[in-house]
Amino acid sequence: MMSKLPRPFLKWAGGKSRILPQYVPYFPKSFKAYYEPFLGGGSVFFHLQPQRAVLRDINAELINAYCCVQKNVSKLIELLQQHAVNHNQEYYYEIRSRQFSSNLERAARFIYLNKTCYNGLYRENSRGQFNVPIGRYKNPTICPEQLLIAAAEHLQNAQIEVGNFDLVLTEAAADDLVYFDPPYHPISATSNFTAYSRSAFGEAEQIKLRDTFSKLAYQGVKVMLSNSDCDFIRELYKDFAIVPIAANRAINSQANKRGKISELLIVSY
Repeated sequence: MMSKLPRPFLKWAGGKSRILPQYVPYFPKSFKAYYEPFLGGGSVFFHLQPQRAVLRDINAELINAYCCVQKNVSKLIELLQQHAVNHNQEYYYEIRSRQFSSNLERAARFIYLNKTCYNGLYRENSRGQFNVPIGRYKNPTICPEQLLIAAAEHLQNAQIEVGNFDLVLTEAAADDLVYFDPPYHPISATSNFTAYSRSAFGEAEQIKLRDTFSKLAYQGVKVMLSNSDCDFIRELYKDFAIVPIAANRAINSQANKRGKISELLIVSY
């Protein structure tokens, strides 16, 4: 059944597609509006197919890509097909170094780099420049036409915008569903990757997110959150239901260190 549902059109580090079956028992039976303030690949949104959704992220290039899929997917597909025809290592670094002025060209660049960079990782340097090296793919799917068309259909009723996660405090009401998938708290020095953009997401941000979670829950909002399984996160959310989830560690340069790792799913209801 799940394979027939709309799926993410982006590769996304920490994406939830593979572990969604473990989430399904914990989705609420019903809810009104849906909010996802850390959008990323959007796996949960595409699975739930809510009638009304507010999708946000602080990554302006990511949000621009979603908006272009929503509003002009046919032209976006044309631009991606051009990238696919020209793709090689030299072309990758040429496109990575270029800045485009139109929203559609920016979106096509974003998706092209996402499909061809290392592990679908998104990383910016201090100047806000994407700096992930090319991935080792023999034949990457640069233009997933059917995925894009299906995504466009299911994004039509969504409000998509750049914004911080705490904006949801003034919008979500009782019986709405909010799903938080923030940058994970590092469980070791080598896993300390929180620089999803120029803005780091450290302990202070994790505490602010917990406070936001708690306020929403107090207001009767149904809240779900994913994060790493560590003492810090368990202590932050000790007043809520905590469910261990078995996930694959995808980002590691050494293949023998990729494997099952415990993550946490936290729910307020």
